[in-house]
Amino acid sequence: MLRRIDSAIISAENSKLQSDLDTDYAALGDKLARQDIDIETLTKAAGEFQIAVPSWGTGTGGTRFARFPGTGEPRNIYEKLEDCAVINELSGCTDSVSPHFPWDKVDDFSELKQQADEYGIKWVSVNSNTFQDQPGQAVSYKYGSLSNTQAASRELAIQHNLDCIEYGKQLGAKSLTVWVGDGSNHPGQQHFQRAFERYLASMEKIYQGLPDDWEMHIEHKMFEPAFYSTIIQDWGSNILAAMQLGPKCKSLVDLGHHAPNTNIEMIVSRLIQFKKLGGFHFNDSKYGDDDLDSGSLHPYQQFLIFNELVDAEYRQQSEFNPAYMLDQSHNVTDPAESLINSAIEVQRSYVKALLVNREKLYGYQDDNDALMASLELKNAFNLDVSPILAMARLRKGAAIDPLSVYRSVGYRASMAEARPRDPNATGSGIV
Repeated sequence: MLRRIDSAIISAENSKLQSDLDTDYAALGDKLARQDIDIETLTKAAGEFQIAVPSWGTGTGGTRFARFPGTGEPRNIYEKLEDCAVINELSGCTDSVSPHFPWDKVDDFSELKQQADEYGIKWVSVNSNTFQDQPGQAVSYKYGSLSNTQAASRELAIQHNLDCIEYGKQLGAKSLTVWVGDGSNHPGQQHFQRAFERYLASMEKIYQGLPDDWEMHIEHKMFEPAFYSTIIQDWGSNILAAMQLGPKCKSLVDLGHHAPNTNIEMIVSRLIQFKKLGGFHFNDSKYGDDDLDSGSLHPYQQFLIFNELVDAEYRQQSEFNPAYMLDQSHNVTDPAESLINSAIEVQRSYVKALLVNREKLYGYQDDNDALMASLELKNAFNLDVSPILAMARLRKGAAIDPLSVYRSVGYRASMAEARPRDPNATGSGIV
């Protein structure tokens, strides 16, 4: 397998830390054994956990005002793939990439797939972009795409999504994620029902183009760029559309796309119950769609979400196979470092949720013992599972301390030389 970081370097760095890790792991194993929990079962689950990296997340994000490019940023999908390979080599839990079109479109997808195969990277859900006009575009998305009042704009957006499906088929992906910025910025600007009807009619044409073994994931967002009303503004509109379109259409939950203080874990439960949970875009939020590093602000909320996901696993609920992906904007950090750290934090939430004694929790719930039920969750959340995560990485040949290895090899500095920035390139926009 082709590697960006020499495995011998990772092994050498791991050897310096393994003795302390073995000690910490044994101590945690003894502690868990007193609770009749097998640490090896948890470590195996941690090793099997995977979350996809967004291709666009490997570059520096932008705001509505400006973008400040970082050094050594990837300039195309091949270079994005290189960074994704590094992230996986060090974290051991990001073996797949989610591409975004037309940003990641290439002339020869077989060549791109071959490159990914050599890195041991898979392709997952493909993402369409109808929220901005592309150079030379015949009609505009200024007033919407799939719900635009003009048929020509709708047809262009539909065809783009169908093209994305074809690109994804060549890469081996199995789902299409659709997010649109359609909506309105002034009261009276848009007829709510007619706009939603146009959206559903457009989505029906895309749905018909799905292969039999594919899913379509609808992403909702309450605002931006439409600040008064948005076509798919919350999970209610999302699941209504998904139910209307058919069994291959499910809802995608982005943690930053909800009103403040929304009970996201309950929404997850509802979507699981009605077999409409397609997947996640993990990030964190303070005010809105901030796209901050996962778990950086609300780690307990992230844990509570995984409590619902692990509960569905435990109950073996049908049609439960959500896709996990990071979706973040890195403005002041090295994107690779943030993605490594975020992937591990999501993995941490998953492992902590596995610590919950389901039968005890159900008993407390049935007895209406609110305090003990809450403590069952808090006890799991408060346990430091870092030795489990580190051991899982060690056994997979990844790094015990990923960020330390990343910095020691000087990857970003070497990329700064290999990927010189075009001085004439714009300083605004999204990578």
